[in-house]
Amino acid sequence: MKTVYDFTVKDMNGNDVSLSEYKGKVLLIVNTATGCGFTPHYDPLEAMYAEMKDKGLEILDFPCNQFANQAPGSNEEIHDFCTIKFGTEFPQFDKIDVNGDNADPLFVFLATEKPFEGFGKGLKNMALAKFAAANNKVFGDKAYIGWNFTKFLVDREGKVIARFEPTVDMEDVKKAVAAAL
Repeated sequence: MKTVYDFTVKDMNGNDVSLSEYKGKVLLIVNTATGCGFTPHYDPLEAMYAEMKDKGLEILDFPCNQFANQAPGSNEEIHDFCTIKFGTEFPQFDKIDVNGDNADPLFVFLATEKPFEGFGKGLKNMALAKFAAANNKVFGDKAYIGWNFTKFLVDREGKVIARFEPTVDMEDVKKAVAAAL
C-alpha cells in the first residue's frame, strides 16, 4: 500500500527530500500562499507546531501560485515573508503546482486519498466555492485542490487520515492533530 513515505519532494533550495525522513511523525501537509485571505492561517499553524513538534508533529509547507496568483515570489521571498511576518519554523518546500498536468505527485496522491468534498455551508464558503470553481475550471479533472491552505493530516504510518479545506476552523484542525498524536 502506497504512503506519503513513497514520495520525494524538493526543499526550498531545490534539493531532494524523501518523505521517508518523516517516518513515525504525524504530518500536516499544507499548500500555502503569501497573499491570500487565508494567509493568517500561518499564525495558528506556527502555534500548533511550537506546541506539538516535541510530541511528533511536522508541518510541511508547500507554496503554490495557482490560486489567483497569490504566491508570486521566489522561494526565498516567500520564506522571508513567512519567517519575518509569522515567525514560521516548520519546514518549507519548493513552490509547486497542486493542480493540472504539472501537479506535484504528492498532492495528486493526497487528493486522491481524500478528495475534495466542498468548502462547507455559509455565504463565505459558497462565495469561495464559486471563485474556486472559476479558477480551477482550467484544470478540469486535474483540479485536485480547491484553494490555498488545504491541509492533509497524515498518521505516523504515512496514511492520509483527514483533509481540511481552508474554511475549516483551525481549532478543529488542531483537535484532529492532537488526536492523531
